[in-house]
Amino acid sequence: MTQALQLDLVLENILEQARWAPSGDNTQPWRFEILAARHVVVHGFDTRAHSVYDLDGHPSQLSLGALLESMALAASCHGLRMEARRRTAMPDSLPTFDVHFVDNPGMQPDPLAAFLAQRSVQRRRLSTRRLRASEKAALAASLPAGYQVEWFEGWRARLACARLMFDNARLRLTMPEAHRVHRDVIEWGARFSEDRMPDQALGVDPMTARLMRWVMHSWRRVDFFNTWLAGTLAPRLQMDLLPGICCAAHFVLLADAPPRHLDDYVAAGRAMQRFWLTATQLGLQLQPELTPLIFARYVRERRAFSRTDGLQELAQELAAQCQAVLGAAAAGRAVFLGRIGAGPPALARSLRRPLQDLLLATATRQ
Repeated sequence: MTQALQLDLVLENILEQARWAPSGDNTQPWRFEILAARHVVVHGFDTRAHSVYDLDGHPSQLSLGALLESMALAASCHGLRMEARRRTAMPDSLPTFDVHFVDNPGMQPDPLAAFLAQRSVQRRRLSTRRLRASEKAALAASLPAGYQVEWFEGWRARLACARLMFDNARLRLTMPEAHRVHRDVIEWGARFSEDRMPDQALGVDPMTARLMRWVMHSWRRVDFFNTWLAGTLAPRLQMDLLPGICCAAHFVLLADAPPRHLDDYVAAGRAMQRFWLTATQLGLQLQPELTPLIFARYVRERRAFSRTDGLQELAQELAAQCQAVLGAAAAGRAVFLGRIGAGPPALARSLRRPLQDLLLATATRQ
């Protein structure tokens, strides 16, 4: 076996592991171009053209940060240090990174690398057992300099966060722009999905899932059920309120300074990934709760997101509620929100596209 082939196998392993990084709605907003055995170009993109949840590209940028951190973790298992440099000439909608892997003699594998493929989203109820002091300390220690975690524990705090998610779900489920996203990203009748979210991972019972599938076929059905039959109530209860109460805690990751630019969100994504992988290492389950942060940011930046009457005003009310729950000082610095707790891993989950599908057709392999 030649040295070039060995290096190629190492690179394949790094990318195979890194592709398990989380992304909103399992969009996997990255493609790989292999220029040399230790040089990969990550061609990122966002979904602002068709997702109301990504109009500024920041959620996709968080995902790209998680990808880069995953590449660094996987590389550590081969004694390699990752160096990533963004091509600043590229537009923010197409973040592009030159990634080099450099020999680092004596480098020890990062223990978090073992959990890259195991990490997943658990949307169902979790144990209400409080997190142990040792668990909270390990999670806090996983964050790099410039980030901290705040916890929302106890019945009252969990209920406030659950109500925040329940109320935000009303915005999410009564918006035509969101309906188009939900229609396209759910794979019905599935336990696993390579490029979408399987319906069995949504956290609803089978009867509600069947009803959702029929209703979501068209916006006319959605609008009718929402208007006359309280169509959002069952999914909001099952996906937001009850899971929000049934967990150990909610948490928010805060940056020392409010994120402003693409690089800030990429850095936040790297911090998020380390936190999430540490939770997996501890045997804890986690669910992101980004919707309140996304729409609160739209409100702060006066970004129009819907043409439907009343929804901009509803978002303003929800932004005020988000600030009341998280605290005025934290709202602008929050980069990630979620719930966490002990419990079994999800039985249904999003998978990932095969690595071959993520390689650009023009890639050369040495």
